[in-house]
Amino acid sequence: MGDRWHVEVDRSLCIGSAQCLHHAPDGFRLDAARQSRPAAPDMDANERVLEAAECCPAEAIVITLSSGEAVFPPEE
Repeated sequence: MGDRWHVEVDRSLCIGSAQCLHHAPDGFRLDAARQSRPAAPDMDANERVLEAAECCPAEAIVITLSSGEAVFPPEE
């Protein structure tokens, strides 16, 4: 992929299902409240992180390019 991504988790939406950890264990961490956060907010593009965002049951993960362009969820 070659792009740089900015990854955020909307903590008001996160339900702590840990699906993101299942799909991208190096990309996410759970805090003491069992809510997800990115392991690093800025990272190289990563198919596993994208898969985690796509599989999040609460749709709490947002990925943008460093330019601000949406990666996930895609702009309609």
